[in-house]
Amino acid sequence: MDVLQKIAPLLGRIALATIFLSSGVQKIFNFKGTTQYMEKAGMLFPSFFLIGAIILLLLGSISVLLGYKVRYGTLALIIFLIPATLIFHTDFSDPMQKIHFMKNLSILGGLLMVFSLGAGDFSLDNRYEQDNRMYF
Repeated sequence: MDVLQKIAPLLGRIALATIFLSSGVQKIFNFKGTTQYMEKAGMLFPSFFLIGAIILLLLGSISVLLGYKVRYGTLALIIFLIPATLIFHTDFSDPMQKIHFMKNLSILGGLLMVFSLGAGDFSLDNRYEQDNRMYF
């Protein structure tokens, strides 16, 4: 059980980061299409917000994946996730949008757990903590 407790946070971080990293990369390669989708949803200044979303997605997912400054990374992803969910996934008459809303709610739960519990043993945060303990 001890091995599972050590590796589970790493696996959880990989699972959480994958969807955000993939989304950020897809938004870069389909910038125009994503901007049009955002405009159709009624967003003002979609290019500005899309650039912000890409930055939050990439920096946040890399932080969570590596376990480096993981609380800042999860916060970046939460800042992206909440408005994205409320803007794009609240048409509950569409069953797919309800599924996306619930999926995002579950992801939010995972992010909150990482935020509150930290990155775990297999992380850069943990490595830096150990290095600092050795010298102080």
